[in-house]
Amino acid sequence: MRPEKFSTKNFLKDLDSCKKSSVFYNLTEPALMQKAVERGEGVLGIGGALLVETGKHTGRSPRDKFIVKDRETKSRVWWEGNGSISPANFEKLHTDILKHMKGRDYFVQDLYACADREYRINIRLVNELAWHALFIRHLLRCPDNNDLEDFQAEYTIINCPSFKVTPELYGVRSETVIAINFSKKLVLVAGTEYAGENKKGVFTLLNYVLPDKGVMPMHCSANHATDESENVALFFGLSGTGKTTLSQDPLRILIGDDEHGWANTGIFNFEGGCYAKTINLSPDAEPEIFSAMTKFSTVVENMRFDSKSLQLDYKDDSLTPNMRSAYPLDFIANASKTGTSGPPKNIILLTCDAFGVLPPIARLSPEQAVYHFLSGFTSKAPGTERGVTEPQPTFSACFGAPFLPLRPEVYGEIFRNKIREGKVNCWLVNTGWIGGAYGDGKRIPIKETRAILSAIHKGLLDKCNYRYDETFKFRVPEDVPGVNKRFMNPRNAWRDKASFDRQAQRLVNMFVENFRKYKLHVDKSVIAESL
Repeated sequence: MRPEKFSTKNFLKDLDSCKKSSVFYNLTEPALMQKAVERGEGVLGIGGALLVETGKHTGRSPRDKFIVKDRETKSRVWWEGNGSISPANFEKLHTDILKHMKGRDYFVQDLYACADREYRINIRLVNELAWHALFIRHLLRCPDNNDLEDFQAEYTIINCPSFKVTPELYGVRSETVIAINFSKKLVLVAGTEYAGENKKGVFTLLNYVLPDKGVMPMHCSANHATDESENVALFFGLSGTGKTTLSQDPLRILIGDDEHGWANTGIFNFEGGCYAKTINLSPDAEPEIFSAMTKFSTVVENMRFDSKSLQLDYKDDSLTPNMRSAYPLDFIANASKTGTSGPPKNIILLTCDAFGVLPPIARLSPEQAVYHFLSGFTSKAPGTERGVTEPQPTFSACFGAPFLPLRPEVYGEIFRNKIREGKVNCWLVNTGWIGGAYGDGKRIPIKETRAILSAIHKGLLDKCNYRYDETFKFRVPEDVPGVNKRFMNPRNAWRDKASFDRQAQRLVNMFVENFRKYKLHVDKSVIAESL
């Protein structure tokens, strides 16, 4: 028998009846700001931003995320990439969290994901912290008043940071847990104040649901030209590769900065806001994000500031290098009003290469694009996950393995078909190191990366000369306007050429070893054209 879907109706009614607790429904930004400050959750900053700290959890906790293994998920979920929790342990956890919640205040937000109405999914979020409700109100999409009156939640997320899990009672790893029950359409989050768990919980749900509807769910940002909405570019990449920064181009229209769907009709944003890294944020390099930092209701996470002037310190990473801000899309002057567009013309796979051997740009065939998409090579940015204090080379399938409930090859096949059908140009763009590895070389200047993207958008690389890279088997433009020619062949930028060759071969070996797990599940042409 299929488990019954969880309904918050009776639970919230029960909370409302408790004399010591209050449930606040769909408070708007000013009310949530007021509640957060009154409750000591944050400080009112310059311009009316809310300055908050997330405690010991300053990033996601991917090892504490679990999916209920039941009849529906047993043979469908990618268990090599996801932890499992039994239905019985999930029910015990659920029951104990609900008991803990009685007598406390909660903030309920009825929101939806997906700008395309055909794929819209209603989500009810029950948060213990007012600022978490404000955060997710920014990051998801708000129904209009008519839709809110008849709102029926398809999924529910309950977030209770004050509930500290006893691992042995529920078969989990630590006092923190993110538990997803697809059959009951319920997500439980406990033991962490990091608001990004709300956001990524929703993304995981969409990665489970949308492939069956013919939609490719993507961990990517997206923009298009101001004069033609069909000139669409997608930017894939893990946190710290420049996905948000590079897509927020004042000369283009921002569709969204992090999560999108690719349907037959085009691209649509899952979200209604942005969640940007703020370390070393510059008004020159990132003017749109910098401007949002002092707008009313922007949530500023884990940033140091002057206690008197409230001026933010963009260089002080003593709390975490993963300091961030969350704000609605309409804070960006050139953001899309609809969150939708036509199909993509260019796909950019962003990687942050700490080895310093990949070129700033390479052109990929559809098969090579699938190879690099499934590989998801980058360097984990400091602070994005707990314990990461310097860039670490890593492979994350589809540039978002922690959010994939299904096997990566499922998404890879949809990706390949859509690229081929749409005749999409595919590029690998390195925003990492040049002239040496991390600690010896230097980070590729953002102005040069922007010059590369400008050349892509304008079609300047369609007829330029390319060299074939014998090591990585892709084509590299020999000359890009505005980019140092020495950068186009990274070997030339190294003092010690033999050391470069060793580093390059080391990275190739890592690619090959990582891809072994996909060889039985992908088309042979993907391997034949790649490493």
